Amino acid sequence: MTHSIRFGAALALMASMLLSYPALAGQPQYNQVALRAEASQSIAHDEMQVSLFSEAQDSDPARLARQISETMNAAVTRAREVKAVRVSLGSRNSYPVYDNKRQKITGWRERADLRLESSDFAALSQLTADLLGTLQMGGMSFSIAKASRQQAEDALYKDAIQAFNARASLISQAMGGTGFRLVSLNLNSGGFRPPMPMRMEAMKGMAMMSDAAPAQEIEAGSSEVSVSADGVIEVLMP
Repeated sequence: MTHSIRFGAALALMASMLLSYPALAGQPQYNQVALRAEASQSIAHDEMQVSLFSEAQDSDPARLARQISETMNAAVTRAREVKAVRVSLGSRNSYPVYDNKRQKITGWRERADLRLESSDFAALSQLTADLLGTLQMGGMSFSIAKASRQQAEDALYKDAIQAFNARASLISQAMGGTGFRLVSLNLNSGGFRPPMPMRMEAMKGMAMMSDAAPAQEIEAGSSEVSVSADGVIEVLMP
């Protein structure tokens, strides 16, 4: 009795699977194809980052720390006066300096970093020129602001989807199909080129400027923003 029940259940399950199979249910046959489309655009950099630092050496570590603190405090106070510039402190490190035989500590060296960011290139450039009287240039870079990148990506997603549909139609025609339908679609941002570092020659030039020197002219450049549409379509065959 038990075997008859199991056998009957198995037959019912097989019948259900056969009826649900598209070919036996009279449904049209599709061929699945994976494809990809991309869209990209060159976007001007609208964010500028500058890193400055104070570095000194002294035989007295307490005196050295006080000197670095006073220099950085003055720089931060000056930077906060420029409302368009965002100010943040970076790392601060000190380490011993040894004699030639590396057996005796002869002094201490300390460095503290200051980071400045702004979309107002003129204001940040002038502030940088002012601070180079007491600080040294660590680096300068440019990037696309988050809001600008988001806006560009949103527009590119529409272009990528249109390109995907055009490519899907082309594939369907090439395969002799009568149409296609979308099975799945993934949209991804391809990212953008990382912030562009300033050339060393330009940084050396800025490092030589005095407090009264004019701000350097800025050429921020641009980055390529790209998005992709990856998906699977089913091509309807006649």
